[in-house]
Amino acid sequence: MKQITSVQNPFIKSLVQLQEKAKTRKQTGTFLIEGKREIELAIKGGYILETLLFCPEVMQNVDYKIFDSSIVEKIEISKEVYQKLAYRDTTEGILAVAQSKALHLSDLKLSKNPLVLIAEAPEKPGNIGALLRTADAANIDAVIIANPKSDLYNPNIVRSSVGCLFTRQIATGTSEEVITFLQENNINFYSATLQNSNEYHKVNYTTPTAIVVGTEATGLTEIWRKESTQNIIIPMQGEIDSMNVSVAAAILLFEAKRQRGF
Repeated sequence: MKQITSVQNPFIKSLVQLQEKAKTRKQTGTFLIEGKREIELAIKGGYILETLLFCPEVMQNVDYKIFDSSIVEKIEISKEVYQKLAYRDTTEGILAVAQSKALHLSDLKLSKNPLVLIAEAPEKPGNIGALLRTADAANIDAVIIANPKSDLYNPNIVRSSVGCLFTRQIATGTSEEVITFLQENNINFYSATLQNSNEYHKVNYTTPTAIVVGTEATGLTEIWRKESTQNIIIPMQGEIDSMNVSVAAAILLFEAKRQRGF
């Protein structure tokens, strides 16, 4: 089995570039995944894994052979190399190189009565990861990122989603493309915004529905406010007039789930 012990190895240097640069991820069509659970979820989500890297010095009770049917190449790496590549200390000494997906709207397969979350231009990887975890917790049909500011295979998003990046259907597109997609599929969409809004719990989400949230700093752009089926608002009782976007999304999605009887 191939072994790599030096951080100066050309292949390891290429993986560092994969971690650090969106341009490299786009050019190669690949990204890195850390951890046994995350790798298993990626396989479950239909991702193709090219290479498995494992560090015997770090591994604890993890049998890399369980990935035999899903991996093209296996490489044993030293602890120094592992620490160069890994973002976390709790990923069991296992990393994988995976092929990214195109994330086209046309690839989404929705149920007859879908519930979808749309986030316009989220910037913080932690928020995107939290949105994906919320979507997974609510077991909704899909997450759509409109006007994405970064690629979803950014290692900070992969990490903060704790594998939920792989457990939900995800697509990206411009706001105009996403709105056209919703209209063509007869999906009502409700935009969380202050303007011309109705209180969120007074709206019917039992038909095909998309919940739309914007950034905490600027909210949604005008096209979402103007084209939405109904603008909605979460009444605020404190001194501030906004909350974390993933918290707002959770409130709205679980209200929709409540109305649907979970």
